[in-house]
Amino acid sequence: MSSLTQYPSVDIIIPYYKRRDMLERCLDSLEQTTYPSMQIIVVDNSGKEAGLVFLVKRYKHAELLRLPENLGYAGGCNAGLKNSSADYVVFMNDDTVHEPLWLEKLVAAALEDTRIAALQPKILSLKTGNKGGKVFDYAGAAGGMIDRLGYPFCLGRKYTGVEPDKGQYDIGQDIFWASGVAMFVNRAITEELGGFDEDFFMHMEEIDLSWRMQIAGYRVCSVPSSVVRHEGGASLPGGSSEKIYYNHRNNIAMLLKNRSMAGLFWVVPMRLLLEVVASIVYITQVPGGLKRSSAVMRALGCNIRQIARTLQKRRQVQKSRVVLDRIILRHSPLSQFMNF
Repeated sequence: MSSLTQYPSVDIIIPYYKRRDMLERCLDSLEQTTYPSMQIIVVDNSGKEAGLVFLVKRYKHAELLRLPENLGYAGGCNAGLKNSSADYVVFMNDDTVHEPLWLEKLVAAALEDTRIAALQPKILSLKTGNKGGKVFDYAGAAGGMIDRLGYPFCLGRKYTGVEPDKGQYDIGQDIFWASGVAMFVNRAITEELGGFDEDFFMHMEEIDLSWRMQIAGYRVCSVPSSVVRHEGGASLPGGSSEKIYYNHRNNIAMLLKNRSMAGLFWVVPMRLLLEVVASIVYITQVPGGLKRSSAVMRALGCNIRQIARTLQKRRQVQKSRVVLDRIILRHSPLSQFMNF
Protein backbone atom coordinates (compact mmCIF):
# COMPACT_ATOMS: atom_id res chain seq x y z
CA MET A 1 0.00 0.00 0.00
CA SER A 2 2.82 2.41 0.73
CA SER A 3 6.54 3.01 0.43
CA LEU A 4 6.57 4.21 4.04
CA THR A 5 8.38 1.82 6.39
CA GLN A 6 6.86 3.44 9.46
CA TYR A 7 3.73 5.44 10.08
CA PRO A 8 4.10 8.63 12.14
CA SER A 9 0.96 9.51 14.05
CA VAL A 10 -1.37 12.18 12.63
CA ASP A 11 -4.25 13.97 14.34
CA ILE A 12 -6.83 15.67 12.10
CA ILE A 13 -8.34 18.65 13.92
CA ILE A 14 -11.72 19.81 12.62
CA PRO A 15 -13.23 22.95 14.16
CA TYR A 16 -17.01 22.61 13.92
CA TYR A 17 -19.82 25.16 14.12
CA LYS A 18 -23.43 24.32 13.27
CA ARG A 19 -23.08 22.51 9.93
CA ARG A 20 -23.78 18.91 10.85
CA ASP A 21 -24.43 17.80 7.26
CA MET A 22 -20.99 18.99 6.17
CA LEU A 23 -19.27 17.42 9.18
CA GLU A 24 -20.95 14.07 8.50
CA ARG A 25 -19.88 14.15 4.84
CA CYS A 26 -16.32 15.06 5.87
CA LEU A 27 -16.11 12.22 8.41
CA ASP A 28 -17.56 9.75 5.90
CA SER A 29 -14.83 10.77 3.46
CA LEU A 30 -12.07 10.52 6.06
CA GLU A 31 -13.20 6.96 6.81
CA GLN A 32 -11.91 6.07 3.33
CA THR A 33 -8.42 7.42 4.05
CA THR A 34 -5.87 4.60 3.73
CA TYR A 35 -3.35 6.00 6.23
CA PRO A 36 -3.27 3.61 9.23
CA SER A 37 -2.04 5.90 12.04
CA MET A 38 -4.70 8.62 12.04
CA GLN A 39 -7.04 10.05 14.66
CA ILE A 40 -9.67 12.79 14.33
CA ILE A 41 -10.45 15.48 16.89
CA VAL A 42 -13.76 17.27 16.22
CA VAL A 43 -13.70 20.57 18.13
CA ASP A 44 -17.26 21.71 18.82
CA ASN A 45 -17.08 25.50 18.90
CA SER A 46 -20.72 25.82 19.96
CA GLY A 47 -20.46 23.27 22.77
CA LYS A 48 -24.19 22.67 22.97
CA GLU A 49 -25.41 20.82 19.88
CA ALA A 50 -27.56 17.86 20.84
CA GLY A 51 -26.65 14.54 19.29
CA LEU A 52 -23.19 15.58 18.13
CA VAL A 53 -21.49 13.17 20.51
CA PHE A 54 -23.45 10.26 18.99
CA LEU A 55 -22.52 11.33 15.46
CA VAL A 56 -18.81 11.45 16.27
CA LYS A 57 -18.94 8.08 18.07
CA ARG A 58 -20.03 6.43 14.82
CA TYR A 59 -16.49 6.89 13.46
CA LYS A 60 -13.80 4.62 14.86
CA HIS A 61 -10.98 7.17 14.61
CA ALA A 62 -12.90 10.20 15.93
CA GLU A 63 -13.33 11.91 19.28
CA LEU A 64 -15.22 15.04 20.32
CA LEU A 65 -13.78 18.04 22.16
CA ARG A 66 -16.40 20.52 23.36
CA LEU A 67 -15.59 24.19 23.98
CA PRO A 68 -17.77 26.43 26.18
CA GLU A 69 -17.81 29.22 23.56
CA ASN A 70 -17.06 29.83 19.89
CA LEU A 71 -13.33 30.55 19.63
CA GLY A 72 -13.37 30.71 15.83
CA TYR A 73 -11.16 28.71 13.52
CA ALA A 74 -7.94 29.86 15.22
CA GLY A 75 -9.06 29.13 18.79
CA GLY A 76 -10.76 25.87 17.87
CA CYS A 77 -7.65 24.60 16.12
CA ASN A 78 -5.43 25.63 19.03
CA ALA A 79 -7.70 23.79 21.46
CA GLY A 80 -7.34 20.65 19.36
CA LEU A 81 -3.59 21.18 19.14
CA LYS A 82 -3.31 21.29 22.94
CA ASN A 83 -5.10 17.92 23.09
CA SER A 84 -2.80 16.31 20.53
CA SER A 85 0.41 14.39 21.07
CA ALA A 86 0.75 13.20 17.47
CA ASP A 87 3.82 13.69 15.30
CA TYR A 88 1.81 15.68 12.78
CA VAL A 89 -1.47 17.57 12.79
CA VAL A 90 -3.86 18.53 9.98
CA PHE A 91 -6.07 21.56 10.52
CA MET A 92 -9.11 20.69 8.43
CA ASN A 93 -12.29 22.47 7.33
CA ASP A 94 -15.42 20.36 7.69
CA ASP A 95 -16.67 21.21 4.16
CA THR A 96 -14.07 18.94 2.54
CA VAL A 97 -13.82 15.51 0.92
CA HIS A 98 -10.59 13.64 0.33
CA GLU A 99 -8.93 11.15 -1.98
CA PRO A 100 -7.98 7.92 -0.14
CA LEU A 101 -4.20 8.51 -0.41
CA TRP A 102 -4.28 12.23 0.44
CA LEU A 103 -2.74 11.86 3.92
CA GLU A 104 -0.20 9.22 2.99
CA LYS A 105 1.21 11.55 0.33
CA LEU A 106 1.57 14.40 2.83
CA VAL A 107 3.34 12.27 5.44
CA ALA A 108 5.78 10.95 2.83
CA ALA A 109 6.61 14.51 1.75
CA ALA A 110 7.07 15.68 5.35
CA LEU A 111 9.57 12.91 6.05
CA GLU A 112 11.81 14.08 3.21
CA ASP A 113 13.05 17.16 5.10
CA THR A 114 13.01 17.93 8.83
CA ARG A 115 12.86 21.65 8.01
CA ILE A 116 9.34 21.29 6.58
CA ALA A 117 6.88 22.84 9.01
CA ALA A 118 3.74 22.90 6.87
CA LEU A 119 2.37 21.29 3.73
CA GLN A 120 -0.66 21.90 1.55
CA PRO A 121 -2.40 19.41 -0.74
CA LYS A 122 -3.88 20.42 -4.07
CA ILE A 123 -7.29 21.91 -3.26
CA LEU A 124 -9.97 21.53 -5.93
CA SER A 125 -13.49 22.93 -5.91
CA LEU A 126 -16.25 20.63 -4.74
CA LYS A 127 -19.08 22.85 -5.94
CA THR A 128 -21.32 21.47 -8.67
CA GLY A 129 -20.84 22.80 -12.15
CA ASN A 130 -17.07 23.07 -11.85
CA LYS A 131 -16.20 20.50 -14.51
CA GLY A 132 -16.29 17.54 -12.19
CA GLY A 133 -14.09 19.14 -9.57
CA LYS A 134 -11.20 19.82 -11.93
CA VAL A 135 -11.18 23.53 -11.14
CA PHE A 136 -9.01 24.89 -8.34
CA ASP A 137 -10.75 26.02 -5.19
CA TYR A 138 -10.48 29.69 -4.26
CA ALA A 139 -9.27 28.99 -0.71
CA GLY A 140 -5.76 27.70 -1.34
CA ALA A 141 -5.81 26.21 -4.84
CA ALA A 142 -2.32 24.81 -5.59
CA GLY A 143 -0.53 26.76 -2.86
CA GLY A 144 -0.63 30.14 -1.16
CA MET A 145 1.58 33.05 -2.19
CA ILE A 146 1.84 36.73 -1.17
CA ASP A 147 2.97 39.97 -2.75
CA ARG A 148 5.23 42.55 -1.13
CA LEU A 149 2.26 44.67 -0.08
CA GLY A 150 0.89 41.75 1.92
CA TYR A 151 -1.97 40.77 -0.41
CA PRO A 152 -2.34 36.96 -0.58
CA PHE A 153 -3.00 35.00 -3.75
CA CYS A 154 -2.53 31.40 -4.87
CA LEU A 155 -1.06 29.26 -7.59
CA GLY A 156 -4.16 28.54 -9.61
CA ARG A 157 -6.02 31.54 -8.15
CA LYS A 158 -4.99 35.11 -8.67
CA TYR A 159 -6.80 38.41 -9.03
CA THR A 160 -8.83 37.33 -12.06
CA GLY A 161 -10.23 34.16 -10.48
CA VAL A 162 -9.50 30.43 -10.41
CA GLU A 163 -7.98 28.25 -13.13
CA PRO A 164 -8.96 24.77 -14.33
CA ASP A 165 -6.56 22.10 -13.12
CA LYS A 166 -4.62 20.93 -16.18
CA GLY A 167 -1.62 19.64 -14.25
CA GLN A 168 0.19 22.97 -14.52
CA TYR A 169 1.10 22.93 -10.80
CA ASP A 170 1.73 19.20 -10.40
CA ILE A 171 5.33 19.62 -9.25
CA GLY A 172 5.62 20.31 -5.54
CA GLN A 173 7.42 23.49 -4.53
CA ASP A 174 8.03 25.95 -1.72
CA ILE A 175 5.01 28.19 -1.22
CA PHE A 176 4.40 31.12 1.11
CA TRP A 177 1.37 29.78 2.97
CA ALA A 178 -0.59 26.58 3.35
CA SER A 179 -4.36 26.89 3.32
CA GLY A 180 -6.34 26.24 6.49
CA VAL A 181 -8.73 24.17 4.37
CA ALA A 182 -6.25 21.31 4.92
CA MET A 183 -3.05 22.52 6.56
CA PHE A 184 -0.65 19.69 7.44
CA VAL A 185 1.88 20.76 10.08
CA ASN A 186 4.66 19.40 12.25
CA ARG A 187 3.04 19.49 15.68
CA ALA A 188 6.20 20.23 17.68
CA ILE A 189 7.20 23.15 15.44
CA THR A 190 3.67 24.56 15.50
CA GLU A 191 3.54 24.40 19.29
CA GLU A 192 7.01 25.96 19.50
CA LEU A 193 5.70 28.95 17.50
CA GLY A 194 2.52 29.30 19.57
CA GLY A 195 0.01 27.92 17.08
CA PHE A 196 -2.53 30.23 15.50
CA ASP A 197 -3.00 33.81 16.68
CA GLU A 198 -6.37 33.52 18.40
CA ASP A 199 -7.02 37.26 18.08
CA PHE A 200 -7.48 36.64 14.34
CA PHE A 201 -10.53 34.46 15.16
CA MET A 202 -10.96 33.49 11.50
CA HIS A 203 -9.34 34.31 8.13
CA MET A 204 -5.60 34.68 7.40
CA GLU A 205 -4.49 32.94 10.58
CA GLU A 206 -2.83 30.26 8.46
CA ILE A 207 -0.93 32.89 6.44
CA ASP A 208 0.32 34.47 9.64
CA LEU A 209 1.46 31.09 11.01
CA SER A 210 3.13 30.14 7.72
CA TRP A 211 5.02 33.45 7.73
CA ARG A 212 6.20 32.89 11.30
CA MET A 213 7.37 29.42 10.35
CA GLN A 214 9.55 30.84 7.59
CA ILE A 215 10.90 33.62 9.79
CA ALA A 216 12.05 30.86 12.17
CA GLY A 217 13.85 29.03 9.35
CA TYR A 218 11.30 26.39 8.36
CA ARG A 219 9.77 25.53 4.97
CA VAL A 220 6.18 25.57 3.72
CA CYS A 221 5.57 23.42 0.62
CA SER A 222 2.88 22.14 -1.73
CA VAL A 223 2.15 18.45 -2.34
CA PRO A 224 -0.02 18.33 -5.49
CA SER A 225 -0.18 14.52 -5.50
CA SER A 226 -2.38 14.83 -2.40
CA VAL A 227 -5.89 15.99 -3.36
CA VAL A 228 -8.63 17.50 -1.19
CA ARG A 229 -11.88 18.99 -2.49
CA HIS A 230 -13.49 21.96 -0.77
CA GLU A 231 -17.00 23.39 -0.94
CA GLY A 232 -16.13 26.88 0.34
CA GLY A 233 -18.19 29.70 1.83
CA ALA A 234 -19.41 27.63 4.77
CA SER A 235 -18.32 30.08 7.48
CA LEU A 236 -19.01 33.43 5.85
CA PRO A 237 -20.25 34.03 2.28
CA GLY A 238 -17.86 35.77 -0.08
CA GLY A 239 -18.34 39.54 -0.12
CA SER A 240 -20.06 39.69 3.28
CA SER A 241 -19.15 42.70 5.38
CA GLU A 242 -17.92 40.47 8.23
CA LYS A 243 -15.60 38.55 5.90
CA ILE A 244 -14.24 41.85 4.58
CA TYR A 245 -13.73 43.05 8.15
CA TYR A 246 -11.75 39.99 9.24
CA ASN A 247 -9.67 39.91 6.06
CA HIS A 248 -8.68 43.58 6.22
CA ARG A 249 -8.15 43.61 9.99
CA ASN A 250 -6.07 40.45 10.10
CA ASN A 251 -4.05 41.28 7.01
CA ILE A 252 -2.81 44.57 8.48
CA ALA A 253 -2.11 42.93 11.86
CA MET A 254 -0.14 40.18 10.12
CA LEU A 255 2.02 42.75 8.31
CA LEU A 256 2.72 44.65 11.52
CA LYS A 257 3.76 41.45 13.29
CA ASN A 258 5.88 39.80 10.64
CA ARG A 259 7.31 42.31 8.16
CA SER A 260 10.82 43.60 8.80
CA MET A 261 11.11 47.17 10.06
CA ALA A 262 12.68 48.32 6.79
CA GLY A 263 9.76 46.90 4.88
CA LEU A 264 7.17 48.46 7.18
CA PHE A 265 8.51 51.98 6.51
CA TRP A 266 7.16 51.88 2.96
CA VAL A 267 4.49 49.17 3.15
CA VAL A 268 2.41 50.69 5.95
CA PRO A 269 1.86 54.13 4.33
CA MET A 270 1.01 52.49 1.01
CA ARG A 271 -1.38 50.02 2.60
CA LEU A 272 -3.14 52.75 4.59
CA LEU A 273 -3.70 54.63 1.34
CA LEU A 274 -4.97 51.49 -0.38
CA GLU A 275 -7.34 50.74 2.51
CA VAL A 276 -8.90 54.17 2.07
CA VAL A 277 -9.11 53.59 -1.68
CA ALA A 278 -10.83 50.22 -1.08
CA SER A 279 -13.35 51.90 1.20
CA ILE A 280 -14.14 54.52 -1.44
CA VAL A 281 -14.47 51.89 -4.18
CA TYR A 282 -16.99 49.94 -2.13
CA ILE A 283 -19.15 53.04 -1.66
CA THR A 284 -18.95 54.30 -5.24
CA GLN A 285 -18.88 51.12 -7.32
CA VAL A 286 -20.56 48.32 -5.36
CA PRO A 287 -24.34 48.18 -4.83
CA GLY A 288 -25.00 48.36 -1.11
CA GLY A 289 -21.33 48.99 -0.56
CA LEU A 290 -21.72 51.16 2.53
CA LYS A 291 -21.56 48.16 4.89
CA ARG A 292 -18.46 46.86 3.14
CA SER A 293 -16.81 50.27 3.22
CA SER A 294 -17.61 50.54 6.92
CA ALA A 295 -16.07 47.11 7.47
CA VAL A 296 -12.75 48.33 6.03
CA MET A 297 -12.81 51.37 8.30
CA ARG A 298 -13.76 49.24 11.32
CA ALA A 299 -10.79 46.99 10.56
CA LEU A 300 -8.44 49.98 10.50
CA GLY A 301 -9.92 51.29 13.73
CA CYS A 302 -9.44 47.93 15.45
CA ASN A 303 -5.79 47.81 14.41
CA ILE A 304 -5.23 51.30 15.81
CA ARG A 305 -6.84 50.35 19.13
CA GLN A 306 -4.87 47.09 19.32
CA ILE A 307 -1.50 48.52 18.22
CA ALA A 308 0.21 48.02 21.59
CA ARG A 309 -0.88 44.37 21.73
CA THR A 310 0.19 43.81 18.11
CA LEU A 311 3.62 45.35 18.70
CA GLN A 312 4.09 43.12 21.73
CA LYS A 313 3.43 40.09 19.51
CA ARG A 314 5.81 41.55 16.95
CA ARG A 315 8.65 41.59 19.45
CA GLN A 316 8.16 37.88 20.09
CA VAL A 317 8.03 37.05 16.39
CA GLN A 318 11.14 39.05 15.56
CA LYS A 319 13.08 37.32 18.36
CA SER A 320 12.64 34.06 16.44
CA ARG A 321 13.92 35.51 13.16
CA VAL A 322 16.73 33.59 11.44
CA VAL A 323 15.69 34.36 7.84
CA LEU A 324 15.50 37.85 6.35
CA ASP A 325 12.45 39.16 4.50
CA ARG A 326 14.44 39.56 1.30
CA ILE A 327 14.89 35.78 1.29
CA ILE A 328 11.33 34.92 2.33
CA LEU A 329 9.80 37.33 -0.19
CA ARG A 330 12.32 36.79 -2.98
CA HIS A 331 9.71 35.29 -5.31
CA SER A 332 6.94 37.74 -4.36
CA PRO A 333 5.85 40.39 -6.90
CA LEU A 334 5.50 44.01 -5.84
CA SER A 335 1.77 43.57 -6.25
CA GLN A 336 -0.30 40.71 -7.66
CA PHE A 337 -2.42 43.32 -9.46
CA MET A 338 0.54 44.22 -11.70
CA ASN A 339 0.47 40.71 -13.23
CA PHE A 340 -2.84 41.16 -15.04
